[in-house]
Amino acid sequence: MDLEKRPVPQPAEPARRTPSRPTPAPQAPEGCLTAAIRIPVRIVVLVLVLPVRMAWDALVVAGRFLNDTVLRPAGRALLWLAKAVLVWPWVALWRHVVVPAAKGLGRLGYWLLVLPLVWLYQYVLSPIGRAVAWAAAGVWTGVVWAATGTWAGAVWAATGIRAGLGWLYGCTLVPLGRGLAWLAGGLWRGIAAFGLGVFAVVAWLVRYLVVVPAGWLYRWVLTPVGHALAWTARGVLWLIRMIFTGLGLGLYWMLRVLLVLPALALWRWVLAPVGRALAVVGREVLDALGHAWRIAGHLSLAVGRALATLFRWLVVEPTRWVYRTVLTPVGHVVRDVIWKPAAAAARAVGRTARQTLDTARTSLRQARAMVRQALLGRPAEPMPAARREPRAAEARTLGSSTTALTKE
Repeated sequence: MDLEKRPVPQPAEPARRTPSRPTPAPQAPEGCLTAAIRIPVRIVVLVLVLPVRMAWDALVVAGRFLNDTVLRPAGRALLWLAKAVLVWPWVALWRHVVVPAAKGLGRLGYWLLVLPLVWLYQYVLSPIGRAVAWAAAGVWTGVVWAATGTWAGAVWAATGIRAGLGWLYGCTLVPLGRGLAWLAGGLWRGIAAFGLGVFAVVAWLVRYLVVVPAGWLYRWVLTPVGHALAWTARGVLWLIRMIFTGLGLGLYWMLRVLLVLPALALWRWVLAPVGRALAVVGREVLDALGHAWRIAGHLSLAVGRALATLFRWLVVEPTRWVYRTVLTPVGHVVRDVIWKPAAAAARAVGRTARQTLDTARTSLRQARAMVRQALLGRPAEPMPAARREPRAAEARTLGSSTTALTKE
């Protein structure tokens, strides 16, 4: 019994995972100047920003209302008007005027230009071209046969001329050419020997009259003079370098003492502290602007909700009460007492008028038929034709004569 009364152990609920939130970055410790500036700045900024934020929210609401009620319908109407004035006429002109006219011109050009040219090529130019080709082939064949007949004589004459020219070359031109070549070789060897002698003499004279004196002059005169000039130029350059180095060091220390050190002291002991103070003030002003803008947004939202609630209780709710308690019963009474009986009477009048019109139309048809019968007589009734096929209501049987084997 004790075991039955024990409570059944329930399964443990899984541990809920809490979403990990990013840990805020540790803030630097603030000084007393920051804490003293923050509260007055935020109060002043809130007083200045609150009217701006409320005016901004009012402009946003007015702009949205104007956009939804005026600008968007006006834009749609202008778009439809622009389509109706600018697009649809051109589309209709293209579809119903330009395209049919172009198709008609295309068909007209096909019938007036293409088909005549095809017929001219097929039935005029092609036969003429075939005839010209056949005549040219005949002429070419005749020319070939004529040229073949004269070719043998031309070959025989060319053979004789070739033999005469070969004898003239072997017995006359070859000995004459060899003699001229030997004479030219001897003349060239003599000219070459004379030129080598003259070149050797000129080279000896140039060596001992120009090269050797120029080498002596360079070695014993120009080289010492050049060394002396180079040593003097190096000394002058060292002197100029030392002078400019001294002037540069003097200018450097003068500018450092007169400009750099005072500017560094001014930056370190005046501008940097003032900049840090201004940075603190600017940061606090920016933070105050952000907080003031958000607080002004909440205040503006609260004021807007209060105005909306006031408008609802002063305008919407009385209007709704008047609509529900006054206009709706009056409308029901007007509908049940005036509108429905008037609509039923109008339907009855319309039904009666339609019946009257149907009766008058039927009477007119009958009178017209009686007049036509009195003037022209009764039309002849058509005679029924003998049909061997069964009618639609009859069925085919083996005893009927509707098949090809049992026809009478």
